[in-house]
Amino acid sequence: MNRLITEPAIEDFADILDSIREPILLLNADFRVVKANHSFYRTFRVEQDETEGASIYDLGKQQWNIPGLRELLEKILPDNSKFDDFEVEHTFATIGRKIMHLNACRIERDTTENQLIFLAIEDVTDRVNHKKHLERLVKRRTAELVMAKEEAERGRQAAENSLAEIQKLKVLLEAERAYLQEEIKLEYDHETIVGQSNGLKYVLYKAEQIAGSDTTVLILGETGTGKELAARAIHGLSPRKNRALIKVNCATLPANLIESELFGHEKGAFTDSQARHLGRFEIADGATIFLDEIGELPLELQAKLLRVVQEGEFERLGGSHTIRVDARIIAATNRNLEEEVRKGTFREDLWYRLNVFPITMPPLRDRQDDIPLLVAFFLKKIAKRLDKHVEIVPKETMRALQNYRWPGNIRELENVLERAIINSDGPKLHLADELKQEVKGFSVSPKTLEAVEREHMTQVLEHTNWKVSGKDSAAEILDLDRSTLRARMRKLKIQKP
Repeated sequence: MNRLITEPAIEDFADILDSIREPILLLNADFRVVKANHSFYRTFRVEQDETEGASIYDLGKQQWNIPGLRELLEKILPDNSKFDDFEVEHTFATIGRKIMHLNACRIERDTTENQLIFLAIEDVTDRVNHKKHLERLVKRRTAELVMAKEEAERGRQAAENSLAEIQKLKVLLEAERAYLQEEIKLEYDHETIVGQSNGLKYVLYKAEQIAGSDTTVLILGETGTGKELAARAIHGLSPRKNRALIKVNCATLPANLIESELFGHEKGAFTDSQARHLGRFEIADGATIFLDEIGELPLELQAKLLRVVQEGEFERLGGSHTIRVDARIIAATNRNLEEEVRKGTFREDLWYRLNVFPITMPPLRDRQDDIPLLVAFFLKKIAKRLDKHVEIVPKETMRALQNYRWPGNIRELENVLERAIINSDGPKLHLADELKQEVKGFSVSPKTLEAVEREHMTQVLEHTNWKVSGKDSAAEILDLDRSTLRARMRKLKIQKP
């Protein structure tokens, strides 16, 4: 062991060292302990006799081979630096694993051999661990705040989406309310489809059969047969019955307005459009839309309608935003759409899309047994509205009503009964119209007998919907044998369109 420095000056350090709270060591040039303070012995749990004179690298059994300590001390002694320090985590034999801050400085002496190294040791384990704890806490809290912020952002976005949805529903409800205010309030449910004929029962059976699905329905039939009543019956039996049935009559809307009515328009889409307008399809989102007289829809709009039928989407007039709707479509027509397809006035692909589930309304001439029921229904309804007390229908009057062919169907019957009620002074119904099996009048221009016969026969055939034989047929009206009528049709080159 190298000599220890025992000059009186060293002893003077003792009082100073013991007054310092941190562990302190005085080392000589050989890095052996010259002096240690009480804090050192207390902190590292070692005795004085096993410390003084011992190498710093092996203080008893403490295994003081601290990484970096040798480099620190060897740099301090020959260098001109006054001090240097570092922080290290090390396992000590007596006190376990600690984090220590080591600070070394050189004490100038007269000779190199008498140089002293002042080594201060500070236990920063708790402070570092607390710092690490705080860092972990800050990291965790930061992550929580980030998550809270993201959650708040999602909540804000959800609130904005909900508000937007509420605004959308509000607009739809306002549009639906405005639509309903324009409609005449009628008691349309399938109880008002009056009749018990087999043809009508079959229509109601098909309506009940299809009502529960969202399948597109095409209602066919002559004008006045009650196609809208059938549409309302289907809607009234469907899961969408709590929403309004949105109706569009394609025949009554001008061609330049029908696109706006069906699909809506944006502000400024055309002259005088001062605000956004929701179309009938948008109003019918979640409900049912009834496209009456679909055969009258302009050809240029049929492609846009086809897209709605297929994809459930469209753009407003003057807009680029695609709108998706869930609208159940019921269409109706009195035209022969197959014939319109052949003429090129109706798209074949749209015809196939609409003709998924066709329902044909029977004409009134095929529902003679329903006429007494319809007469009783309209008599009560119209008499109440006109404040009249007409309750009796003479047998000859009912017979005349049943024998008439009703080319205008139920609508014509209602009109005839209203005029009759107005014309009746007492409780008995008197017809104001003379119901005859009439055909269209003749032209006064000179024609050959054959041309007159052809025209007359054609008019009768059209009036009977080209029914050649049987009850109420052209053969019966013309008082001809069926085979005779067919022979005359061949000779006069009369063919069904």
